[in-house]
Amino acid sequence: MSDRSAPPTLSAIIITKNEACDIGACLASLKPWVDEIIVFDSGSTDGTQAICREHGAIVHETDWPGFGPQKQRALDQARGTWVLSIDADERVPAELRDEILACIAAPTAELYDLPRRSNYCGAWIHHSGWSPDYVLRLFRRGRARFSDDLVHERVIGVDGTRGERLKTPLLHYTYRDFSEVLGKIDSYSSYGAAQKVARGKHGGLRRAVLHGMWNFIRTYVVKLGFLDGKMGFILAVSNAEASYYRYLKMMLLRDDIRGNEPQARQ
Repeated sequence: MSDRSAPPTLSAIIITKNEACDIGACLASLKPWVDEIIVFDSGSTDGTQAICREHGAIVHETDWPGFGPQKQRALDQARGTWVLSIDADERVPAELRDEILACIAAPTAELYDLPRRSNYCGAWIHHSGWSPDYVLRLFRRGRARFSDDLVHERVIGVDGTRGERLKTPLLHYTYRDFSEVLGKIDSYSSYGAAQKVARGKHGGLRRAVLHGMWNFIRTYVVKLGFLDGKMGFILAVSNAEASYYRYLKMMLLRDDIRGNEPQARQ
C-alpha cells in the first residue's frame, strides 16, 4: 500500500518499437513534470532506445507478447503513486499537464478518463467515431490493469472510483501517411484475427463483406464521418478494409487449423 500522506508521484509508461519519428516529442511533453518514465521496447532498430535514454527514461528491452501484455509489463515496473499510460504517437499539452497534476494533488477518485483528439494523415478528425473519444489513462497504481488483448487493449479499473473527465485533449498523431495506414491495417488485422480465432470466433467471406460494409456505414454515416470531408470518407474506407481483412484472415487461420488436425483412422 502506498503512503497517502506522502507527496504523490507520477509514473508514465510507454511501449515502443521503431518510434524514432514520434518518441522524442512524446517524451518532451512529459518532462520535467513526470517523476518516472518507463519504456518497454521490443526490438527497435532505428535509435528509439537511445532517444528514450537521452530523455531520462528507464528502458527495458524485451520480446513482443502483444499490446495488452506488453503494457501490463510496463505497468508492473511503475513505482509512482499514480500512473499515466501514453503511446509514443501521443503528446500531453501544457493545459492537460496542469489538469493531471491537479488531479493527483487533490484526487476525488482513483481512475480518470482523458479526452483525445486524433490526427489522421495530417488532418484533425472531429467525428467518424474518433471524436468525442475518452480513454482511461490516468489511475492510481494498483487500481487498474491492462486487458490481455493482442491489439485494441484497454485499461480496466480494479476496485476504484471513476472521477470527472478531464477537459483538455491528449493529442494523438495516429498516421503520418497512407503507407503507414496500410501497414497497420495489415498488422492489426492479423493480430485481431488471431485473437478472435483463439477465442473461438469464426470468419468467412460473407462475414468479411458484411462487417466491412457495416464498418464503412458506421464510420461515415452513423458516426457522422461525412462531416470530416474527404478524410472522413478515406477513414471510413480504411476502417472497412481493416474489418474485411480481419474476417478473411480468421477464415484462413481456421482453415489452417483444420488442415493441421490429425485425420481419424478409417
